[in-house]
Amino acid sequence: MKAIEAWKQRARQLKTEVYAIYLAYRDPRVPWYARLFAACVVGYAFSPIDLIPDPIPVLGYLDDLVLVPLCIALAVKMIPPPVMAECREKAREVMRQGKPVNWVAAGIIVAIWLLLAAVAVFIVVKLVMD
Repeated sequence: MKAIEAWKQRARQLKTEVYAIYLAYRDPRVPWYARLFAACVVGYAFSPIDLIPDPIPVLGYLDDLVLVPLCIALAVKMIPPPVMAECREKAREVMRQGKPVNWVAAGIIVAIWLLLAAVAVFIVVKLVMD
């Protein structure tokens, strides 16, 4: 049971860290390349669609257990430490009050995935027709 609680605690920490990266992404003191990478990390972390689908045995959870934490760590390294410290504190405060809900961000993520799906369908149809 202690292992399960440890995993739950780690998951909560990752959620807080992702939210802190989201806050840092919006900070003008963060370099453009870090902002771009942070936006991708946050979008992927909160996206309901995985790079490797979860039903695939073992590999399905690889992105959740390895890829997302590695990308979070890289994003944190790209963000200036004082900015990250401020954003972590803000994220902790927001998480204590309840999970943040950003319907605009959710809508943008869904729109991006729909756009990518439409492009993929277009490419497949074009290849089949030619």
